[in-house]
Amino acid sequence: MAMIDGFRKTGMEVRQELATALLTVCNIVKTSLGPVGLDKMLVDELGDILVTNDGATIVSKLEVEHPAARILVDLAKLQDNEVGDGTTSVVILAAELAKRANQLIQNRIHATNVITGYRLAMREACKFINSKLAVQTSSLGPDALTNVARTSLCSKIVSADSDYFAKICVDALQSVRTVNDMGDYTYPVKAINILKQHGKSARDSVLVNGFALNCQRAAQGMPTRIQNAKIALLDFDLRVSKLKLGVQIVIENPKDLEALRKREVGITAERIKKIVDCGANVILTTKGIDDVSMKYLVQAGVLGVRRCKKDDLKRIAKATGGHLIVNMASTEQEGEETFEAANLGSAEEVSEERFADDECIIIKGGVKQTSSSVILRGANSFMLDEMERALNDALQAVKRTLESTSVVAGGGAVETALSIYLEDYAMTLGSREQLAVCEFSEALLTIPKQLSMNAALDAVDLVSKLRVHHSQTKEVAEYQHFGLDLFENTVKNNIEAGVLEPTMSKVKSLQFAAEAAISVLRIDDVVKFNEKPHEGEEAYPA
Repeated sequence: MAMIDGFRKTGMEVRQELATALLTVCNIVKTSLGPVGLDKMLVDELGDILVTNDGATIVSKLEVEHPAARILVDLAKLQDNEVGDGTTSVVILAAELAKRANQLIQNRIHATNVITGYRLAMREACKFINSKLAVQTSSLGPDALTNVARTSLCSKIVSADSDYFAKICVDALQSVRTVNDMGDYTYPVKAINILKQHGKSARDSVLVNGFALNCQRAAQGMPTRIQNAKIALLDFDLRVSKLKLGVQIVIENPKDLEALRKREVGITAERIKKIVDCGANVILTTKGIDDVSMKYLVQAGVLGVRRCKKDDLKRIAKATGGHLIVNMASTEQEGEETFEAANLGSAEEVSEERFADDECIIIKGGVKQTSSSVILRGANSFMLDEMERALNDALQAVKRTLESTSVVAGGGAVETALSIYLEDYAMTLGSREQLAVCEFSEALLTIPKQLSMNAALDAVDLVSKLRVHHSQTKEVAEYQHFGLDLFENTVKNNIEAGVLEPTMSKVKSLQFAAEAAISVLRIDDVVKFNEKPHEGEEAYPA
């Protein structure tokens, strides 16, 4: 028998450890689920505080060391990237599936049978959602999109003003609609810039037509408004050129020193002249603009803005058809500097406008893509950061709804309907997979149960009522859309009540949660190697 420089765990000991790791992460986020979920305060090693109830943010900030728990962290990030919403529910569902699978394996059901049953249940559930539970947004009227945004925002910090922010989200996304090469409409969320301004209340947040930069003019003598703007996007300094570190010039004649200083100024002046001669009337740079350069820009009537974020300039380049220039080195003549007019972006108007106590640069009417900006107002940075995360989730939910054109009822309606359906489906299977499908259907009920518990309601009573309604869908078709009303402590038709979620969100949640649980189930052996001794150290100290 070969010796292993480490230790090995196998069998039920490993499975129990993996399930415990998943449940530990799940227990942290589960109380933040739903419209009355609670917030979490995360404090890092430097004492910086983050207050949020966004599942993806909570999980990503946890310094998770256990490999199995990291699967849940990656799962939440994947859901956030793909859908934008539903990150908390996908973590809860994955942990519950893993826990129930572990119980089946303890009862002598082989892991392969459980995996096959879970895959079978996932496929059937996705088919059932698309064929029976999904409702086309065109049949729900113009308020469907606003209701999707409101449902997402109801569990966030802006829940009291969810109607106001839902309208902002829908208007912002519809204003940036573009057509791709296939002729389909796309809604790029990145074309919507979110700025945060301290002061006033959340209801003072506004939607601005155009891309807003949290910067201002470099000098007061520059124009505040430029029509038919030609924008130069730079990633280098417009300050007097200085010699690089380590370069020395020995000067014996004082006149040569003055000539050197003039040349330093002249290099920057020539750069500005070349950019302006190409037709640029707006210059945005990620670096600085000094007093000497400002003088040249003011004389040329150019609007100059310094210290812009590089990510913002990339987005402006995409919207205006320009290019972000890193340097002006010529490709044809060595040692020469040139600037081509093809690198300029075009916009209908660039202006400086005042919001609260600060000025913002607004770029309107980009030739390639229209842009919008949301200027958020709030009491402090914690609130503004959480508002930004809430808005991002809502924007992603509306985007997915616009692209897939179908929604499902929220409030645990989908999970309960799938649980009843999968219970009936399991009875048609004459193999061990039947038990796995039954456990999958039971695990789905953890979402409505947790919603009820977070609202301090009787989970058993409410979920029982919900199951009764869903079991009678053959007699009354509308019962399949019944979900929880946590504020009235009852169940009702959530399609009519306007509690809507994108179909894609539910389908992806099921797929991601099932795959995460399966990837943990496939592990039955863990070998951990001992740390290699450093040079000069004993391998086995006494």
